[in-house]
Amino acid sequence: MTPLVLVLAGLIALGAGWLLMRRLGSGARIGRILAATPVVQMAQAIDAARAGAARYVAVGGRIDATEEFEDDAGRPLVFRRTRLELRRGSDWATVEDRREVVPFAIAGGLESMAVDAAALDEGLIVVTRESEGTAGEIPDRLPADTDPATPVRLRVEYLSTIDHALVLGVPAIDPDRGPILRPGLGRPLVITTLEPAEAMRLLAGGRRGATVAITVLLAGGLAAVGAGLVWAIAGAAVGR
Repeated sequence: MTPLVLVLAGLIALGAGWLLMRRLGSGARIGRILAATPVVQMAQAIDAARAGAARYVAVGGRIDATEEFEDDAGRPLVFRRTRLELRRGSDWATVEDRREVVPFAIAGGLESMAVDAAALDEGLIVVTRESEGTAGEIPDRLPADTDPATPVRLRVEYLSTIDHALVLGVPAIDPDRGPILRPGLGRPLVITTLEPAEAMRLLAGGRRGATVAITVLLAGGLAAVGAGLVWAIAGAAVGR
């Protein structure tokens, strides 16, 4: 085997891992970010924010807010996303996407950091409440030409002040809110109220084998490319 063959094999593995990751959707990427991001103490994250150090970190603590709102079950919420979806072939199409959010922070001891909840999208990892029915049951909320027999699904995700959460983001300073966690460095803001292992199982959606294959292909591909380049550089140096 030559350095060129090793590099090519690594590039092929990287390409295969990337294609497989694309097939799994955004969940696979969020799972990798969750697995790879270091968890730091809140004091460290606040120091990084004040120093202007661009680091993507995870910080744990309880969800805290002064203006929470209640749901039907009396839970004090800070964020709720409600999506109404129609079945289109093998996929679900969103026809209504409503968000309700109030300013909130993650707190630990005497310290806290605000969370840029307006930027929260694919990075919310919680157990989703779902209910299903047909279009004929809610005709006033759907396009007029919708077949009444079309399956519909209502999905609700929320964050409550009774929860503890792990928040992944880049620490920064907001002029009004002080230390804050935001998306950055090419990564989204991620918030989960689940243990990391449970969150990754939820993201995998029962496709654990595929996520393991992605990890092996990407890690092996990077290692092969790196080894091939080192081999080639070393060979060139010896040949001089």
